[in-house]
Formats: sequence, C-alpha cells, structure tokens
Amino acid sequence: MAQNRITKLFDIEYPIIQAGMIWASGWKLASEVSNSGGLGIIGAGSMYPEILQEHIQKCKQATNKPFAVNVPMLYPDLEQIMEIIIKEKVPIVFTSAGNPKTWTAHLKSQGIKVVHVVSSVKFALKAQEAGVDAVVAEGFEAGGHNGREETTTFTLIPMVKAELDIPLIAAGGIGNGAGILAAMVLGADAAQIGTRFVASEEASSHINFKNEVVKAVEGDTKLTLKELAPVRMLKNKFYQDIETLYKSSPSKEELQELLGRARAKKGMFEGDLEEGELEIGQISGLIQDILPAHKIMENLISEFEQAKINVSKL
Repeated sequence: MAQNRITKLFDIEYPIIQAGMIWASGWKLASEVSNSGGLGIIGAGSMYPEILQEHIQKCKQATNKPFAVNVPMLYPDLEQIMEIIIKEKVPIVFTSAGNPKTWTAHLKSQGIKVVHVVSSVKFALKAQEAGVDAVVAEGFEAGGHNGREETTTFTLIPMVKAELDIPLIAAGGIGNGAGILAAMVLGADAAQIGTRFVASEEASSHINFKNEVVKAVEGDTKLTLKELAPVRMLKNKFYQDIETLYKSSPSKEELQELLGRARAKKGMFEGDLEEGELEIGQISGLIQDILPAHKIMENLISEFEQAKINVSKL
C-alpha cells in the first residue's frame, strides 16, 4: 500500500481506519489497530465523559502511534467531551450526527485534525465548507446509525469524489482487502471498517454479539427506525417487535417507547440477543471468525495486495 493524502494527514502506515463504534471501540481495539499501522478510533458515543478520559489515557499508554476519537454530536455531554479531548491532546477527531460547523474551527485551533462522517454529496460539501480535513462517506450497507438516502457505497463514493477537494474515506460494506481496493478505485483515499473489527478479540462488545456477527448471512440485517434515526441491525426478537409495531402505523412516540433506553447497550455490550439492539453492517455475511485485531490488519493488507495482482490480470 502506497502512501497517500490520508496516510500523510494522519501520519499512519496504511489507509485503513477502524470505525469508532459504540460498545465495541475501546482503548484495547483502538491501540491495537494503531500499533498495526492503521488508525484506531475510540467510540465516545457509548461512554460517559470520565470513562472516555480513562480510555484515552490508556490508549496513550498502549500506543505511541496516532489514534482518534469518534464523537456523535447528539451527545448530551458534548462540551465536556470536547474539553477532555483537547486536554488529553487527542490528535484526530471524527464527528458525526450533527453540524460540522459547530466544533471544527475550535478543534482545529487546538491543532486537532477533524473528519466528519456523511451519507450524501450535499452533506459532504457542507463538511468541506466547514473546514474539515477529510470526510467519511458512508453507504447504506453500513451498520449502526445510517443516512436516510439509502445511497450505497458503490454509488456514493464516486459521486462525492467528483465534488470534493479534500481527502475522502469510504465506509459501509467494506470488510476485506478487495473491498478497500474497490473503494480506492472508485476515488477514496482510505477505507473505514467497522463490522470486521467488531468480530475481533479486542472489541469491547459481548461475545454473544460477536458470535451472532460471525453466524450472520446475507439478508440478516435491515435498516429500520427511519422516523427516529435510521439504524441497521440484525433481525432478532427486538427487530421483529419493531416490524410488528409498524403494521399498526405507529407514531414516532410509540416507536420511541418501544426503543426505550439503553437498548443498544443491552444487546451489544450485555449480550442480550433477544431484547437488545444488535447494530451491524451487511458485510457481516462475509465474516466467518473472531480474530485478534493485528491479524485482521495483516489479512486486510495481504488481501489488498492480492486483489491488485488479480485486477492486473483482467
């Protein structure tokens, strides 16, 4: 893998970004990915401020390589979170689920590189106008909270590339080296990978959830709850309860009542496969094992190099 705009921007060896996933991306996973030459990300979306600070400090002890923090901007303790990130001198922040104008200038004034996650050309351009250093364009295939547009990665990346001047990271439906190469052929400078890293030994998610990811086959995930915030999840009892409720044309309030609180924690962190929300991407159908994060990185790199050889024969 050659050096490019993203590897130079983040000072990393390979253009592979581990997504900042709730209930999966703690300091153990982030530091291992960074130590393996990618960019590890701590997912702040499932952490209270003091927990995030602990994870940042442990990550700094476990790696001397760059790492990032992902911050969903709907976070209730957002100001406190940003204060901790600045105080701890986190080098890179990925923002999502909000207006990039809110924090980008302030973070950059502190020497922090800022990346914003989008699901459309429109929001990619707004992020660029806000002054971010790079954009993650995430397709409909991705797990967890997703865009309403249902634009697939294969379509989204070249559309965003045609309009964007800053570096572009592809996300959604990428879980092996061939997928990384395909994303880069379409115009991406790097790939952000989530689901494959959920099925890692270092991911903080529950082993029950990891095993369900490995068992998943094509068609086992669905994007739902668009009226609240679109989310892709495995089809379990909770998902079936949502489908049943939809038959009665529910109000947003009724959907919110069913969702309740801490549903994702119940499923992904506590391992309740019946009543929990199991957020994962479509690429789960290609994942057959739980591996150490460094081995996942090794596989991604070797698969990428093999895919280049295969393409050269076409």
